[in-house]
Amino acid sequence: MSDPALAAMKIVLVAPEIPGNTGTIGRTCVALDLELILIRPYGFEITDKSVRRAGLDYWQHVRLSEYDEWAGFLAHRQPRRDQLFFFEDDGAAGTVYDPAYPPDAYLVFGRETKGLAPEILVGMTDRVFRLPMRSPHIRSLNLANAATAVVYQAMRAYLA
Repeated sequence: MSDPALAAMKIVLVAPEIPGNTGTIGRTCVALDLELILIRPYGFEITDKSVRRAGLDYWQHVRLSEYDEWAGFLAHRQPRRDQLFFFEDDGAAGTVYDPAYPPDAYLVFGRETKGLAPEILVGMTDRVFRLPMRSPHIRSLNLANAATAVVYQAMRAYLA
């Protein structure tokens, strides 16, 4: 890639539903100088006060890209297969600690209530990872918490 800004790691949210999670993830993106990619439909308006409130006064600094659909994102960005990392609570490829993340990885998360659509994951079983949870009382983590935990692990080699 010729544009160094596009070579950096990115967080991708597919059909996010809760504005506070998106705002919080945007704030994490600003802290780590990452691009945030949002793929519609959203469960809120991007101008919603709650998005900005969660992102505090940092939202204006978010490097934000938006796409109408997953196919449009793939067609425009053309990510390599080895750049794509999907996260679900039942990820069969292992935990977030297993892969070696390239510096230009796309860290992909689905909607809070349903995760990623099955059609997005077709043929990608080996690219779907999970955050380990020790308690049987928890089904999943809050999306903003999960994304933050994943991105810090993915960037561990680059933040030292």
